[in-house]
Amino acid sequence: MPFIQQFDTTMNLLQKVLDLRDRNQQVISSNIANAETPGFSASSFEFEAQLKDALGGGELTPVASQANHFAVSPTGLSNVQGEITVHRDKTGIGDENSVSVDAEMVKLSENQILYEAAITMLNKKLAILKYAANDGR
Repeated sequence: MPFIQQFDTTMNLLQKVLDLRDRNQQVISSNIANAETPGFSASSFEFEAQLKDALGGGELTPVASQANHFAVSPTGLSNVQGEITVHRDKTGIGDENSVSVDAEMVKLSENQILYEAAITMLNKKLAILKYAANDGR
């Protein structure tokens, strides 16, 4: 959502959360679409830990003492990209497809609820800005 004028860190955070939730929706949808594909391995998209670290929620803060050190963790919201993990079938029976449609539908519902919550917060934030811009009317 690059078209939204960004006024503060809350709006930046909500924009990033919406982008990450959208990516998670794509991964979950791909899993569901391939539930009957032989040999397909389900994937999951993890970003919550990176987001927490970027917001300063981590217990330790890494410091680079030299410019050529690798980044240990994201230092800002723009660095949070998430990570896709592939889950291979370990049962050894059937068509080696690791997708559980029931589990994916639960993930899909949870992701949708959290996406809608972020949209609601963003709408509230914009309503407050509109209220202030209209001199409290």
